[in-house]
Amino acid sequence: MKKLRSQIRLQSLQRADYSIILLVVLLSLFGLLMIFESSNVSAFKDFNDKYHYIRDQSIYFLVGTAGMIVTSFIPYKNYYRWSLVLLIFTLVSLMAVFIPGIGIKALGAHRWISLGSFNFQPAELAKLSLVLYLSAWFSSKEKERLGPFLLLIGMIVGLVIIEPDLGTAIILTSIAIIVYFLSGAPLFHFAILIPSVVAVGVLFAISSPYRMQRLTTFFNPEGDPLGASYHIRQILISLGSGGLFGMGLGASRQKYQFLPEATTDSIFAIIGEEFGYIGAIVLIFIYAILLYKIARVAKNARDKHGFLLAGGLLALLGCQVGINLGAIVALFPLTGVPLPFISYGGSNLIVSLIATGIIINVSKNSSLRK
Repeated sequence: MKKLRSQIRLQSLQRADYSIILLVVLLSLFGLLMIFESSNVSAFKDFNDKYHYIRDQSIYFLVGTAGMIVTSFIPYKNYYRWSLVLLIFTLVSLMAVFIPGIGIKALGAHRWISLGSFNFQPAELAKLSLVLYLSAWFSSKEKERLGPFLLLIGMIVGLVIIEPDLGTAIILTSIAIIVYFLSGAPLFHFAILIPSVVAVGVLFAISSPYRMQRLTTFFNPEGDPLGASYHIRQILISLGSGGLFGMGLGASRQKYQFLPEATTDSIFAIIGEEFGYIGAIVLIFIYAILLYKIARVAKNARDKHGFLLAGGLLALLGCQVGINLGAIVALFPLTGVPLPFISYGGSNLIVSLIATGIIINVSKNSSLRK
């Protein structure tokens, strides 16, 4: 019996696609490099310490890596039982950001909870808990699911929107719709669902002055070059300055506080400036390989729960990559969505690494299909 268990465990380890971890660690280490490159000037100015941001992100990386290792060994079936508790905790956390003394208000937004020296963003946890809950819920058959599904998404997305954080709300909605589609929901539901979501999104965009300003800037980036259009113009200047092969590591001019959010949402512009078109394409290619490998994990999952779990986590990472890069090259309006594993931010990095660990566990327990 012991010999049989050892053989099963060995076969499981052989099936696990550990190249996913290699790609994720590679992206994270590159992210640390680029965070230091893009932040050393502003960090020295604001904190008199050019290592401020890189030191914080290194700690987040270590914590996230520990989380990735732990979740890679936790059988994903356990999330079937834990998902409801995590979802309730997430909803409470999303409400807690508005409680004085617990939540932190910065730049007019209630998005963070203070945990001593670390500020946690519950909206990032919402991405993961939503995938865990929906994959557990949709793994069993159930009639008339659309109404409760819309109610759940309305609660979570509504709390995120009033923070306000429309970018994360778009990510959460996209994740939910993708998992609902993968669950085998009737196609006519999407004929109603998708237009309704788009209409609500446009309504929220035009109902807020600063969101409306972003939308106007997207359609007319030349309209206010020193005001509303400044951010996207600096992004495009940064990308254009890189040319084919880039200006070289550390040679960015935009990091001298010309480019807003250079360490977070706009970090890809600094990458394009220093490594050029070739470097940007290589990075996009690495993301494409990573997402393809996660898609294979979902395809080869042993059961529907594993399939939906891996597929949902693929949506979690893939939507963020697509929306961030699309906004940087002016295909979408700027939404404040970070680039996974590379942008500065502890909550997003830790959640992304934990998600990777769960994907690895699904891969360990996958079927032998290729």
